[in-house]
Amino acid sequence: MKMRTLPAGLFGALIAFAGLFHQRLGGLPVMIEKAMAEDSSKAGRAPSMPMARDPAAAVAEEYEAARRKGTREALELFIARHGDDPLAAQARAELKRLPR
Repeated sequence: MKMRTLPAGLFGALIAFAGLFHQRLGGLPVMIEKAMAEDSSKAGRAPSMPMARDPAAAVAEEYEAARRKGTREALELFIARHGDDPLAAQARAELKRLPR
């Protein structure tokens, strides 16, 4: 009896598999049409990632925060993080003016 269920199962699997790639007259297979329909709805969406921030502006804001804080630690941290930046020279000058 198992011999008869095997061919029937294979036949059913083939029919199910063939149904995935059903092609309409003159069109694309159904699965491709669905995928294209989903992609077209994404075209109008805004990008999910914001634009990159200007690094120079971020360094300038960090320098201003360190200068407002007015402590040796804040200015030394800025210099350690941005030693090559032109604002580091200003931070070093500020650091010399601070009392020890």
